[in-house]
Amino acid sequence: MTNPSPDGTGDRPALGRVVAVDPDKFAEAYWGRQPLLTRADELAGPDGFRDLLSPEAVDELLSERGLRTPFLRVANQGTVLPASAFTASGGAGAEIADQVADDKIMRLYADGATLVLQGLHRLWPPLIRYAGRLGEELRQPLQVNAYLTPAGNKGFATHYDTHDVFVLQVDGTKRWRIHEPVLPEPLERQAWGGRADEVDAVAEGPAALDVVLAPGDALYLPRGWLHSARAQGERSLHLTFGVRALTRYAIVEELLTLAARNQRLRATLPYRMDVADAGQVAPELTETVAVLREWLLTAEPAEIAERLRERAWPAKRPAPVRPLAQLAHAEGLGPGGLVTVREGLRWDLSEDGPDHVVLRLTGRTLRLPAYCAPAVRTALDGRTHRVGDLPGLDDDADRLVLARRLLREAVLVPA
Repeated sequence: MTNPSPDGTGDRPALGRVVAVDPDKFAEAYWGRQPLLTRADELAGPDGFRDLLSPEAVDELLSERGLRTPFLRVANQGTVLPASAFTASGGAGAEIADQVADDKIMRLYADGATLVLQGLHRLWPPLIRYAGRLGEELRQPLQVNAYLTPAGNKGFATHYDTHDVFVLQVDGTKRWRIHEPVLPEPLERQAWGGRADEVDAVAEGPAALDVVLAPGDALYLPRGWLHSARAQGERSLHLTFGVRALTRYAIVEELLTLAARNQRLRATLPYRMDVADAGQVAPELTETVAVLREWLLTAEPAEIAERLRERAWPAKRPAPVRPLAQLAHAEGLGPGGLVTVREGLRWDLSEDGPDHVVLRLTGRTLRLPAYCAPAVRTALDGRTHRVGDLPGLDDDADRLVLARRLLREAVLVPA
């Protein structure tokens, strides 16, 4: 029997907590294509999702954690309230004007407002751990929000999101009405507000899915699918895990940025050309498309991958480190000390001339002697290693110097 992990998944894949189908089938039939409802009895979780967040935890966050905007939004009848409606000064020693005021929140909630706790993947330890695991499996950055809705109320009008979501019902029940997209696979800049009339018209018709979620149920929605949700005869608490995936259009954007290197594409349009005249624009468009097509055939995948890395890596933060414990571990490290790579860390190790290698991380690089490369690759392979066993270095003194530097740089953590 395995010991359960702090996020309640044990040794199960994190995805297995929110979908009951095989991961390959999920990827082929549902990912980015269609909704998937999974009932609690199919997931067989220990206590639904209360180990991730509970009503008691929400009370603690609202009253004792000094939350500030934008970690909380409040909506009433589909309208997002200004922060001044639910914040106040923190009092003596914490004169910050936008701290959440628990008494204001209580009155608003009692009057029917929905509370949206945002960024819980950075605030609440069980969600930090689980979101980290799920993000690693999906290879995508995640954001986690919680929605607390009073009985019989609807927080937001029918809308769509520009990212995929997993909805996890924690407490109470909520009715979800799902309609097919008015704009399949929207980009982030193609928010539903620009198509509000279309959204409203489709929402008046029959739903593709009309279902009540009970505690422990989960719902996957691809981006673009219209949805609205209303609490039933009791309060409702649910979590949404938003998946912020890059799209093919991100590749297009990077290609167009690189296309600025081409002198023919930078050429000025003809003298006295009337750009409002389609007849004058047509030959220039034909020439531009021909030049662009020719240039696109020269695009290097490695260069595009490097540019996409600069966009993708900062969107996902690695697992937290404890600064004091980390530095103390580095200071007292010996050859028998155990280390492992920081969970969720993105890295790339490459040569930098004959004598050095460069370890690329999110937003920074470390330059190291080339002879350190075997030890670095071993230390970052995801397993636990004894410092004295790191390969390629002459003695334990060199191994300790390297290990301590990687600990101080938050690349390695104590195992």
